[in-house]
Amino acid sequence: MKNYTFFLLFLGFISCENSNQEYITIAEDKLRNKIAGGWAGKMIGVSYGAPTEFVYNGRINEDPIDWSPETLRRSISEDDLYVQMSFMMTMDKYGIDAPVEKFGEAFANSGYMLWHANRGARMNIWNGIMPPDSGHPDYNLHSDDIDFQIEADYIGLMNPGMPQSSNKICDKIGHIMNYGDGVYGGMFVSALYAAAYFENDVKKVLFTAMKSLPIESSYHAILRDVVDGYERNPKDWKKTWKRIYDKWGETDICCALSEYNIDAKLNGAFIAIGLLYGEGDFERSMEISARCGADSDCNPSNCAGVMGIILGYDKIPSEWTKYIDEIADSLFIYTDYSFNKAVDRTLYYAKELVFKNGGKMEDDFLFIKKQEPVPAKLEVSFPNIFPKEKVTITDTNYWEWKGDWEKVSQTNQWDGEETQMQAETAGSELTLKFNGTGAVIMGRFDIDCGQVDIFIDDEFHRSRDNYYKKMNWGAGDGWLNGAHLAHIMNLEKGDHKLSIKIKNEKSEKSEGNKLKVARAIIYDEI
Repeated sequence: MKNYTFFLLFLGFISCENSNQEYITIAEDKLRNKIAGGWAGKMIGVSYGAPTEFVYNGRINEDPIDWSPETLRRSISEDDLYVQMSFMMTMDKYGIDAPVEKFGEAFANSGYMLWHANRGARMNIWNGIMPPDSGHPDYNLHSDDIDFQIEADYIGLMNPGMPQSSNKICDKIGHIMNYGDGVYGGMFVSALYAAAYFENDVKKVLFTAMKSLPIESSYHAILRDVVDGYERNPKDWKKTWKRIYDKWGETDICCALSEYNIDAKLNGAFIAIGLLYGEGDFERSMEISARCGADSDCNPSNCAGVMGIILGYDKIPSEWTKYIDEIADSLFIYTDYSFNKAVDRTLYYAKELVFKNGGKMEDDFLFIKKQEPVPAKLEVSFPNIFPKEKVTITDTNYWEWKGDWEKVSQTNQWDGEETQMQAETAGSELTLKFNGTGAVIMGRFDIDCGQVDIFIDDEFHRSRDNYYKKMNWGAGDGWLNGAHLAHIMNLEKGDHKLSIKIKNEKSEKSEGNKLKVARAIIYDEI
């Protein structure tokens, strides 16, 4: 940690030394080349790691990684790209300063599939819970998940050398679906991009980006652990990976008590490991991030995007970019954006943001008003809790059932066949009895689900609608298992009850009034 402290001081010295320079400059054609490099890196990285996404959970990928230039075509169909491009389309329609509600509504009513924090936010918005509450842990158990982290690249791409502007936009958009560490993940990625425009040393890029995060946050802490691991073992990334996983590998709240981990900070650490140990080599950086496992398409995608900006499109080795020209005008699904249009629109918004933040353009050069990173305010989603126990639906010691319930066999995409309970009659009620500080009841959203009331210790908590329309390519068939039907955290330690009762109402669109329950997780204080 000594070297880390020294480096922060060094960066501070550099900043002070150049404080008399009001602007940093970049030629417009160079800016465009770096923007193209960032988008290309994003496409290359996601296609490179997609075949192993969540295949290597809690372990390093030691197997060969197969990739060919034609593999790039799959990036056209990846949520890492089309979700954030839909945010750009909202900017195209309503302007760069569009109200957050416009971004939230476009996102929630889109035709594409969503997972985890994104899906939680969609359900919240459908239930009238608008941003920033849609991403808040009181309403979204996935608030610390990776979702915003993989969708924030465009913000950094539009903010060359402007970390304060980047953080401001991240604070707005990130709270649609995330909170705390989940928002910091997007801030971290965006800050990496913003710094990469004017710095070739990946270590300096990383340290600069870290300054945009609150030092008290867990996200900042895990990055410090990565840096410390690198300083201890600068030639052995696997030792650093092990130290990180041993300490942080079971921190995921939404997927607790499983090897599956979609926590933003753990996957963000894998981005940092790739950047540090890749030492400026595009392929090596991407490969290490992918081999760290977990979300092995998202992490190398972010990593390669940063490297793409540092290098610029023309300096990315040609074996990785040669197929992009063939698909450069192909539209990403659910968008009217192609690679070429994404580059054009990003350049347009980058110039707009430069001017908005006090910059100017002279001849073919942009003069960007200097911004020093400022840490975001501290938010903590789930303080002082840990997952204590997973409860199956058949464990009679924890459940009470009132009304018309039946057992059904349902396929869970992660665990295979499992027994679930479902009811449809108004007034049917289930109660989870637990000892701890929090709990979540999991089940299934679907097209035939209705409205429910939720109670904590016999007191009314809130109502919600569990109707979820099927999206494209089979959403609702297996992927909707694991939905968080109700959760409560930060209770006083002791005996509690979490209840769900079927109402007589349902959405006009719903095919039924069912409540589908699968399992529960109980949490306690650390």
